[in-house]
Amino acid sequence: MKFSISREALLRPLTLVAGVVERRQTLPVLSNVLLSVDEHELSLTGTDLEVELVGRTVPDSVEQPGSATVPARKLMDICKSLPEGSVISVTVEDSRAVVRAGRSRFTLSTLPVAEFPNIDEGQSKAEITLTRGTVKHLIDATSFAMAQQDVRYYLNGMLIDLSDQLVRAVATDGHRLAMCAKPAEFALETPTKMILPRKGVIELSRLLDDSDEPLTLIIGDNHLRARTGNYTFTSKLVDGKFPDYERVVPKNGDKQFMADRAELRQVLSRTAILSNEKYRGVRLNLEEGTLRVTANNPDQEEAEEIVSVEYSGAPLEIGFNVGYLVDVLSVLGTEQVQMTLSDPNSSALMEATGGSDALYVVMPMRL
Repeated sequence: MKFSISREALLRPLTLVAGVVERRQTLPVLSNVLLSVDEHELSLTGTDLEVELVGRTVPDSVEQPGSATVPARKLMDICKSLPEGSVISVTVEDSRAVVRAGRSRFTLSTLPVAEFPNIDEGQSKAEITLTRGTVKHLIDATSFAMAQQDVRYYLNGMLIDLSDQLVRAVATDGHRLAMCAKPAEFALETPTKMILPRKGVIELSRLLDDSDEPLTLIIGDNHLRARTGNYTFTSKLVDGKFPDYERVVPKNGDKQFMADRAELRQVLSRTAILSNEKYRGVRLNLEEGTLRVTANNPDQEEAEEIVSVEYSGAPLEIGFNVGYLVDVLSVLGTEQVQMTLSDPNSSALMEATGGSDALYVVMPMRL
């Protein structure tokens, strides 16, 4: 195998593909990226057996087609450290890859291509096309609420619910829930639900931008494949039953207030400084026209802030983990936020004032 390619043409796909590769692996070959070159195209593949990403780019010249696996991080670090505009030549002979650029020369070890695993995605059930911007918006609006290493493994990911010209993303860690829905034109014989694992969500998000470029989703029994531009992303799906999220959304809240989103976020962030570091609890006292936010900690330190809100109902005192409220206020892109409550023991509903495509549910905490 021998080819040459500009630094910039190699660096972007290599950076994305190397993101999938885990640093600590049970199989040594999983630390490598598979390079395959033919007369017109160079493809780079990285996998951790759960998520696979293939990126394609065009080399400047190909003297000898072929394939090899080389250490992903080392190759990426070499490319990043070379000057802009460099032309990189890669030659593979005798289980060594020689990377040259200008006066620089690096020799990397390789592993047999036959050892590199291929994710078998099985039969595909359906294929739909969305835009990159739609899927990115859904992920950005909800991914913060995914669980991390929860024993309820089906929470360590995101539910993608496809039905009736609507695509919905839902994430929850059992304490808060984020839900976002977007209309989309696609034909699907039966509604489909699938749980994309946490790492799959993060890697797919890195591929996407806000454009209207097409993103084709190929849905299998236990895999999801996404194709866009020069990239093909494949992820195993989580085999489990996601909670019935529609039952979690509170329907009977009778106390609703509206506030300036940025101001409320700043108030909560400041108050959080003196909250208990372990539980991060803050107390909200809602009265006509005002919201008083207080926090204290075991060192008897206290914080209190008062913010003006639009509210004219009965007084209410309720406690929350401040981090959960700040997370929601960080992803809402509107000037105003609306919060619906019923009593100190019931979940709160947060959304953009006047409603939007995203809903957030936060459970209260006893303080």
